[in-house]
Amino acid sequence: MDINQSTPVTTAEKIILGIDPGTNVMGYGVIRVEGNKASMVAMGVIEMQKIADGYLKLGHIFERVTGIISSYLPDELAIEAPFFGKNVQSMLKLGRAQGVAIAAAIQRGVPITEYEPKKIKVAITGNGAASKEQVAGMLQRMLHIPEEEMGKYMDATDALGAAYCHFIQMGTPKVEHSYKDWKSFVNQNKDKVHK
Repeated sequence: MDINQSTPVTTAEKIILGIDPGTNVMGYGVIRVEGNKASMVAMGVIEMQKIADGYLKLGHIFERVTGIISSYLPDELAIEAPFFGKNVQSMLKLGRAQGVAIAAAIQRGVPITEYEPKKIKVAITGNGAASKEQVAGMLQRMLHIPEEEMGKYMDATDALGAAYCHFIQMGTPKVEHSYKDWKSFVNQNKDKVHK
């Protein structure tokens, strides 16, 4: 399942691929960054529910992620870190799925950054305990995604969230300032100084 938006490509841009690892459904989202603006290029899922063999699932993940990288040519990959649950077998399977997606990016020379789920939620909603629905709703508003293009799987919007979190973490270029004293620094950087 792919949802695409066509936007003209310019030379001063960055493409970020986000991945939400999974063993039955793996989400991916692609954003284009131009200057300080981001727009959705694509989002979708890799479905593996019908593949019974765990190793064949891993091979499918590798093939599909490699294909997505070939299609969108991302400059960077943002991947959600597995959360630590009580079921060790589930964690092992999820870690393998994440590792295979990372290996596909490494093979293609794509730099990788990993983000904890809570950090992604904070970046998107300001709340580390936000629901998947709240993250999806904020992304829909921020990236101006029409309702009909929102997928049925939250894995796709979770992956888009990883990519958008990476965009936010990139920040804006630092501009050199000269400050005559501490007070002038504080006055010009009120958002960075906490009392």
